[in-house]
Amino acid sequence: MKNSITIFKRELKSYFTSPVAYIIIVVFLIITGWFFTSNLFVAGVITMRSVFDIIPFILLFYIPAISMRTFSEERKSGTIELLLTKPISDFDIVLGKFLSTLTLASLTLVPTVVYVISLKTLGPVDFGAIISAYIGLVLMSGIYIGIGLFASSLTENQVVAFIVSFLVIFALFMMNKILIYVPAPIVSTLEYISSDFHFGSIARGVLDTKDLIYYLSGISILLLLTKTSLESRKW
Repeated sequence: MKNSITIFKRELKSYFTSPVAYIIIVVFLIITGWFFTSNLFVAGVITMRSVFDIIPFILLFYIPAISMRTFSEERKSGTIELLLTKPISDFDIVLGKFLSTLTLASLTLVPTVVYVISLKTLGPVDFGAIISAYIGLVLMSGIYIGIGLFASSLTENQVVAFIVSFLVIFALFMMNKILIYVPAPIVSTLEYISSDFHFGSIARGVLDTKDLIYYLSGISILLLLTKTSLESRKW
């Protein structure tokens, strides 16, 4: 775990030594801020629903953008070979990079708490549902980051990593939106596979075991796949 923390610190620091992370965060806040203010001042509705509805869509692009460089950049520069020769397990590397990227995604959500504080001054707020929705967003970010890490471990081209992870994430997101076009016997399966379906359940304020199992097991499987991808370079 100590090695994972070392990797975590190094990776998190690297995000903030370039302007890319700041630019992406600012764009994220501009978009969510626009939806929040439009819903509040135009529609006159005191709710975070519009923000929680748009963030999953933003994550389709945001997560591939911040995760595409995790392994691709090191593969291209050759530093991945040096890293893999150090007395650090492959899983420590994967876990450290995962935690740093998840931390960045979580930090991006923190400023949106200002919206919640603003709503509290205007009327009653269901804090239970809001906290649950934030937990859902972190879990959703986690499974998307797992996909991004795996895609990044497969290629040294960051653009390819972005495209691959975006397509997979988009497919997961859309699963529960095409149910009317698929045969009835596989409807429940596709619905369960959908990341947005499980987030929608959590965002309503219900932390169901099946939703937690979906996200946590998905993250675990993706991290193991990424670890296997790294190990394949030794074969």
